[in-house]
Amino acid sequence: MTRFILLAALVVAQLFAVPSGAAVPAPADTIYIGEIVTMAGAPGGPRSQAEAVAVAGERIIAVGSKAEVMRHRAGGTRVIELGSSVLLPGFIDAHGHLTATATVQSLADLSAPPVGGVRNIADVQRVLRQFIADRRLAPGTVVVGRGYDDAQLQERRHPTREDLDAVSTQHPILLAHVSGHLAAANSAMLALAGVDATTPDPSGGVIRRRDGSREPNGVLEESAFGLVRSKVPQPPPESALVDLAQALRYYASQGLTSVQEGALTPPSRALLDEAARRNMLTLDVVTYSLWSPVSLDLKKFVAEKAYKNRIKHYGIKLILDGSPQGKTAFLSQPYRVPPAGQTKDYVGYPTLPAAAVERAISEATTRGIPVLAHANGDAAAQMLIDAVAAAKSSMPNAAPDVVMIHAQTVRDDQLDRMAALGMTPSFFVGHTFYWGDWHREETLGPLRADRISPTRSAIDRGLSYTLHTDTPVVPPDMLRTLWSATSRRTRSGDILGPAQRLTVWEALQGLTINAARQQGDQALKGSIEVGKQADFVRLSADPLRTDPEALQELRVLETISRGRSVWSAQSPQ
Repeated sequence: MTRFILLAALVVAQLFAVPSGAAVPAPADTIYIGEIVTMAGAPGGPRSQAEAVAVAGERIIAVGSKAEVMRHRAGGTRVIELGSSVLLPGFIDAHGHLTATATVQSLADLSAPPVGGVRNIADVQRVLRQFIADRRLAPGTVVVGRGYDDAQLQERRHPTREDLDAVSTQHPILLAHVSGHLAAANSAMLALAGVDATTPDPSGGVIRRRDGSREPNGVLEESAFGLVRSKVPQPPPESALVDLAQALRYYASQGLTSVQEGALTPPSRALLDEAARRNMLTLDVVTYSLWSPVSLDLKKFVAEKAYKNRIKHYGIKLILDGSPQGKTAFLSQPYRVPPAGQTKDYVGYPTLPAAAVERAISEATTRGIPVLAHANGDAAAQMLIDAVAAAKSSMPNAAPDVVMIHAQTVRDDQLDRMAALGMTPSFFVGHTFYWGDWHREETLGPLRADRISPTRSAIDRGLSYTLHTDTPVVPPDMLRTLWSATSRRTRSGDILGPAQRLTVWEALQGLTINAARQQGDQALKGSIEVGKQADFVRLSADPLRTDPEALQELRVLETISRGRSVWSAQSPQ
C-alpha cells in the first residue's frame, strides 16, 4: 500500500511539473479580481480593461485575464473580489498645496456652500465670534479665517476692516480669500503689520483704500497679503506634523495616491522632509519650490528625479498673476465689472515683471529644472509663452519643461504656440462649477466665460493636458473634478461652454496617466500595467459606464498606495 501511494505521488508530480526552462510565476501578495480600468492604451482597446491584477510588494506583477493572473497565487496570497466596485489607477492631483491644506484645518472655516455654510458677512462674523469663544482666545491672539468668497456672499463684496472690527478690536483678525490671493484684515491686524495710510502698494500687489482716502479699508491683494501674513504665528512642529497626517488622510479619502506641494517654501520643506524622515508620508509627494527674483538661486537647486521616503523635490513654481474670481488675474481685455475703485479699462496686473519670468525660464531650461507657472489671465499666459519661446530660440536643442497652471483664459492662438513649444496646460476645471456664474456675470462676460478652462481646444491641438483642484482653494474632490470636466455645469445649473466638455475617458486621463507624465512619473504611475507602482482607487461603480451627470454620486471605497490600503470607507480612520 505504501509503495502504491509513493508511485501515485510520483505520477502526480510529473503531471504538474514545470517544464525545464519555463519561468515560475512570481508569487503575489494580493490579487484583485473584477472590473479593472487600466487607463492603458486607447479607450475601449484590449489594454484598457482587465479581469485581474496581481501585486507583489509595491509593484504590479501581472495584469490580464483571471486565469492568467491567478497563476501568481501562492499560499499567502490574498484574493480580493471587487464585486460591483471597479479598480482604477490612483488619482494624481496635478496641482495643489499639501502643507497649506494641512494648515487650514485649524483655522476658522468661512467657506460658502457646498463646502461650508457661510452665505453673508453676518455669517462670517458669527463664525469668527464662535471660533474665538470656543477656543477661549485671549486678547492679542491672532485669529485666522480661511475660505471666504465674495463671489458667493450675499453682499457680493469683501469683508472690510469695519466688518471685522465688529467681531473684535482686541484680536488681530486676518481672513484669507478662497483663492489664496487676497485677504481681509481688521484694524488690529493692520496695526500689527504696520500697514497704514503711509504704506505704499508693494510691487505686484494692492492695498485697497477707503473712498477718497489713503487709509486702508482692510482688503489686501496679492503681494500686499504678504505684509500681514508674515505676522501670523506658525504652529509648533509636532502640531504641524499631526495636521499634515490628517491632510494626507483627507487626500486619500478622495482616491488620491500622489499629491503636490505646489509652492514649497523653506518652512514647508522642513516640515515635509521631517515627515519623510519619520516615514510619515502615506502618499507620494511631489514639490515645486516657490521662485522669486530674490528668494531662490537656481544654481543651487537640484531637480530630483526619484522619490526618497515618498517625496521628490522636482521643480520650481512661478506666480505670474492672481485670481480671476478675485479680479486680480492679468487679462488682455478689461474685466466685465471692475473691482471697487478701479476704472472700466482695468485688466488686472502681473505679479512678476516679464524680464524676471524670461530669466527664470531661461535658467531653468539651461539646468533641466521643470517649471510650474501660475498664469490665469491670457496676458499672463502671453508672458509665459513668450519666455518659453525665447528660451527655445536661444537654446534650439533644449526642451523647456513648462506647465501652465490654471490656464483659465488661454486663447486658441496661445494654445497653438503652446503645442509648438511642447508646453503642458493644467486646467482648474472646478472653476466651471464654483465660479462659472460669477465669471459669466462679473469677471469675463458670457463669451469669455464659455472658454474658461478650454480643455477641448487643448485636446484638438494635441496638447498633453492635466486637471487639478488647487486644494485648499477647493476640496481635493476628484469625482467632482471629473464631473466638472465632463458636464461644465455651474452652481445655477447652466452649462458653461458646452463645446469644451471632455469625455469621461479624457477627463480620467487628465487625472491619471497625463498627470503622471507631467511630473516625470509616466514609467511609474498613472496606469495599471506590469512594473508600475500598485497605486489604485476602488470606486463604487465604473465611471466609464456612468451618466456624466451622475459622476458626483460615485463613491471612493478604498485607496491603495504602493500596494498598501491607506484609506477605506469601512474604516476611514
